Amino acid sequence: MADTRRPVSDQVVVVLGASSGIGRATALEFARQGCTRIVVASRGEEALGTLVEELTRKGAEAVAVPTDITDQAAVRALVDAAEARFGRIDTFVTVPGVGIWGSVKQIDLDEFRRVTEVNYIGHVAAAQAAVPALERAGGGVLIGIGSVEGYRSIPLHAPYSASKFALRAFYDALRMELAEEGSPVEVSQILPAGIATPFFEHARTKLGWMPKPPPPVYAPELVAEAVVRASVHPRREVPVGDAALGFIAGQRFSPALTDALLSVTGRQLQTTDRPDDGTDILDTPTPGPGRVRGAYADQVLTTSPVTRVAGAVARPGELLLRAIRRRPSA
Repeated sequence: MADTRRPVSDQVVVVLGASSGIGRATALEFARQGCTRIVVASRGEEALGTLVEELTRKGAEAVAVPTDITDQAAVRALVDAAEARFGRIDTFVTVPGVGIWGSVKQIDLDEFRRVTEVNYIGHVAAAQAAVPALERAGGGVLIGIGSVEGYRSIPLHAPYSASKFALRAFYDALRMELAEEGSPVEVSQILPAGIATPFFEHARTKLGWMPKPPPPVYAPELVAEAVVRASVHPRREVPVGDAALGFIAGQRFSPALTDALLSVTGRQLQTTDRPDDGTDILDTPTPGPGRVRGAYADQVLTTSPVTRVAGAVARPGELLLRAIRRRPSA
């Protein structure tokens, strides 16, 4: 059964969390592939402004809607603004995520709550607003940016890992519910490995040193390409970066061995020799004009065979779920 989504050039796309990193790369990739109607949203108004300028230069009609994902009314207003401007939404991409590095003993309970509010509850609010809009459009794709940490937690990053576990469970439940209802909306989750974005500079840390993604590290543009592909050919989950396969396989086949390995190597893999600068975006918007890549992004991989295959090949279960969704009503 073939995918029947609109081509990228005919889509209306909303990217929530577009000020920097994966979200910014995603908006730019949609424009690069011919999408001309793009709504970008985040807390960082200056960054949204520069992004709109970039998208306009690429030939897109871009609209910026300042939005805090933890404000349910603001998320609903974002959907209303997109429909008012362009008449419908075909693809809704939910990106926002924040992180804190430190041990469970070091991280305050309020900080756990904040990460959960942004990384999990915020995505729930976005889905509750976006799905009805996608249904009004006659069908579409809700794409959530998760993480391989939704399969395998890592030490010193408990709030983030836990939120991504919850997020994966949420998208799974939503996907099944929409299929049972016969909804024309599909749900895809993108699961990046270590990505060279400003996320690590923007994170809060209790370790005294700036964090970094565990190697190997992949380009944000690779995630953006996977998102755009999923907008036309939705897949249940798309791991980004060959290393993602190792995270998932380790958890499935030998979680105790993976625990042991990460308990020894986890700190070394995630910390740099750069002292913490004391700034983060846990409670404040992304500062400045916004960037796709982190300031210290070097030795970045730009290809991933695993990602290419995962995004291109529909699994038998995905085809069955699609058939259930399209079965005639009783």
